[in-house]
Amino acid sequence: MADLEAKHRVFVALHERPGAFVVANPWDAGSSRILTALGHEALATTSAGFAFAVGRRDSTASLSRDAILENARAIVDATHLPVTADLEDGFGTDPEACALTIARASEIGLVGGSIEDATGDAASPIFDFGHAVERVAAAAEAARRLPFVLTARAENHLCGRPDLDDTIRRLQAFEEAGAHVLYAPNLPDLEAIRAVCAAVSRPVNVVAGLSPRQYTVAELEAAGVKRISVGGSFARAALGGLARAAREVLDRGTFTYAAEAMSGSEARSYMAEATR
Repeated sequence: MADLEAKHRVFVALHERPGAFVVANPWDAGSSRILTALGHEALATTSAGFAFAVGRRDSTASLSRDAILENARAIVDATHLPVTADLEDGFGTDPEACALTIARASEIGLVGGSIEDATGDAASPIFDFGHAVERVAAAAEAARRLPFVLTARAENHLCGRPDLDDTIRRLQAFEEAGAHVLYAPNLPDLEAIRAVCAAVSRPVNVVAGLSPRQYTVAELEAAGVKRISVGGSFARAALGGLARAAREVLDRGTFTYAAEAMSGSEARSYMAEATR
């Protein structure tokens, strides 16, 4: 517990210091070790990256709570850094399921996690407002008993509902319900990001690498963003390198991709490094 509390203090301090910080998203123990060794200050799991690694699509139907937490435990065990997790929709529609997920996340060494208001149902993709707030409130109550930073996600812009007013209304209610960090993935532009940051008083997370429109850390910080994650984009970058190498061999019969690959000695040095 002492180690968990120490990591929690570090994670909270990152949110309280001036300026924005980047939380990198590994998808397994190996990528966790590499990102730690390269100097990142905190890590976050990615359900998309994990899903790709095990040959599945990113959804609660494909990935169970046990599977998500097992992957998170491997990432936690591979680093000394604080780790927050993508906890999907809390793995249940009722508030009690969200609270249980937070408790189980803490048990494996996570010091943070996100709960989203997406249902996974294409016909009704977002939980009704009142129910969504109840779910966050239950998760926040569980987090208050733990060294745990709760992030509440409003998924409108990922689910074909680009309603900024409703997104802000939800984030404000999630803040009131006790969420420590607020997050609306896939906001369309800097103007929308500024509007969200101005509308709430808790730290705001923005994901980079999700859409073609890219902004620098400095631009996001100027807009009021506190935390910047990369979601599944590091995992997709790795998969892109794999696909390019495989296509080169199949289409051209050459192996020039190896010139840009990480050397075996460098890869081994990360994996051998004691991080705990």
